[in-house]
Amino acid sequence: MSSIALIDYGAGNLRSVHNALVAAGADNVAVTADPDVVAKSDRIVLPGVGAFAACMNGLSAIDGLIAAMEQRVRGEGAPFLGICVGMQLLADAGEEHGRHAGLGWIAGTVRAFDPAPGLRIPHMGWNDVIPAAPHPVIAAGEAYYLHSYHFADAIDVAATSSHGATFTAAVAKDNIVGVQYHPEKSQAYGLATLERFLAWRP
Repeated sequence: MSSIALIDYGAGNLRSVHNALVAAGADNVAVTADPDVVAKSDRIVLPGVGAFAACMNGLSAIDGLIAAMEQRVRGEGAPFLGICVGMQLLADAGEEHGRHAGLGWIAGTVRAFDPAPGLRIPHMGWNDVIPAAPHPVIAAGEAYYLHSYHFADAIDVAATSSHGATFTAAVAKDNIVGVQYHPEKSQAYGLATLERFLAWRP
């Protein structure tokens, strides 16, 4: 039985993500901010809704949580999934309301969409997920997005989509994967994404 730590730092759509993980077959999901639980979990999921800096501050405010994530994910190789702002926090920095440091797990900077005539911000609704290279978790399809900022300058791009221009829909590096879209709102495609994450053995 694989244990999953769904990180609760005050900035995620936890109920929906929890229910989606269970629907995808997870049988042991702990909604937690306890570093000890995180350090012992088989898989870690980091959701995120809202502003980059507020989310990063929320994570940083919980004593030992980032250190436990670093140890379990980067040190010991536990599979990790970041969702929406949880994916953006993997970047070196975010430029929402000033420049703020991220976790720095995947190189890149989170930037606003360039305004253009007729381009609606935030980018909201269904859009393509176009894999950049084969990956066990990421597949082609349509997913639900809601965001005004995107993961720019990323090297480890796993999938792209388009809103005025091409943007990063997913990143992946070793045992870490992040998706800009919301699997918990993406119906059958989203559940299939979570099923693949639960089955993933990086």
